[in-house]
Amino acid sequence: MRAPDFWAVDGTQARLLSPLSTAWTAAGRARRWAATPFRPAVPLICVGNAVAGGAGKTPVALALAGEIKALGLRVGFLSRGHGGYERGPLLVDPAVHDAAAVGDEPLLLARSAPTVIARDRPVGARFLERQGVDVIVMDDGLQNPALAPSAALLVVDGGFGFGNGRVMPAGPLREPLADALARVDAVALVGDDRAGVAAAIGGTRPVFRAHLEPLPGTEKFAGMRVLAFAGIGRPAKFAETLAEAGARVVELEAFPDHFVWREDEVMEMVERAQSLGAVPVTTEKDAARLSPAARAMVEVFPVALVWRDPAPVARWVRGAVG
Repeated sequence: MRAPDFWAVDGTQARLLSPLSTAWTAAGRARRWAATPFRPAVPLICVGNAVAGGAGKTPVALALAGEIKALGLRVGFLSRGHGGYERGPLLVDPAVHDAAAVGDEPLLLARSAPTVIARDRPVGARFLERQGVDVIVMDDGLQNPALAPSAALLVVDGGFGFGNGRVMPAGPLREPLADALARVDAVALVGDDRAGVAAAIGGTRPVFRAHLEPLPGTEKFAGMRVLAFAGIGRPAKFAETLAEAGARVVELEAFPDHFVWREDEVMEMVERAQSLGAVPVTTEKDAARLSPAARAMVEVFPVALVWRDPAPVARWVRGAVG
């Protein structure tokens, strides 16, 4: 699904749908009130967001895992496995599983640390405990009341922020911002704050600022004419990252989050790129959903999350796992 345009502005459509937002909010609060969360025997850090769609949770989860490894601890990832047909609990093996089975994000996480997918989060947490991990990082799940995290981090895209500030279906929020902030210990702000995120948070939580940085080897894209295509939360953000790396983005093909391309659709984009004298380029997350044949037709632009000031993040992680 693609987020509707009116989620970005507080217009007539949003106001007309606001009564349904009230019902959505009430249902979510009732679900949390009725739940009895399971608390794992090891520390669990939840990396979540407040809006529907992508905000950069997976890069943040990977960055936190790096901080945990630096402490000499064994970290494992827990994911729902969105987009995959496996229900789990299942230990993800990138050499065996594909995105159709386990989802795209778990494949990226599994390159860094043991990753378990499970629709039943408590079952997945117990499964990870049996793998001998010292800390669990849960990618998404802030609105899932089945688990009681030791600490939680709210990830926000600085370019989109909280949209029109309304709860679904009138806006992009999964729950009122105040409800989300009440259950997190800090905020990770990814990218420049062009949407007034810091002002909306109002100093109620510490804000860790970060940006996505191209990995070594991406220097080859400088000056290259590219046709960018992506099925992520904000495809335009990918185009911006490419441009910042010096690439000449001649066209952007934007698709809904977690979109799965057929080989003939990829071939059409390859041919379109050729007609523009360009190279088709996509993200690592999108590449995980391509067939091997389709993957061979395109270039991949890998990035990693970098903290603007790593020291407070490292202190927060030590407190969360201590």
